[in-house]
Amino acid sequence: MLLRIFLFASALLMALPAFGDTGMRVVVPNRDIPLGATLAATDLAYGTIPANNVFSGVATSMDELTGMQARRMLRAGEIVRIDDVRHPVLVTKGSIVTMMFEAPGVVLTASGRAMSEGGMGDTVTVQNPASFRQITALVTGAGAVRATGKANSTSAHLAAGH
Repeated sequence: MLLRIFLFASALLMALPAFGDTGMRVVVPNRDIPLGATLAATDLAYGTIPANNVFSGVATSMDELTGMQARRMLRAGEIVRIDDVRHPVLVTKGSIVTMMFEAPGVVLTASGRAMSEGGMGDTVTVQNPASFRQITALVTGAGAVRATGKANSTSAHLAAGH
């Protein structure tokens, strides 16, 4: 009985290379994508790479890339990393944005100058032009940000223009 189990296990181990490693499915551009272009599902295809060549941050789903903007030239057929794309820029450095501050029962808005750029959901730095104080804010739309963190006297002070 032990001999049969040994022979069966040996046969399985010898057959394993015949099945081979099918690799890992990754997303690749089906054409060259220029820097700054927004990716559509029609720009992308699935490819397969050997599993031992996979590194962290590789896009494995088209949903991860569709609607994103290329940070660099993306070559047809080459692996795309998540760091190679970003949300389309909705707040540009130096632009005037509407800052929103929320506290229980109170919503304040003020204008500020973006000190960095970002897309939907990205964190940017915004400066109050009257007080020159800077806050960290979350991009909520084109030219719109929401102060992050707890509402505090600094946020209220900033919104008031002091």
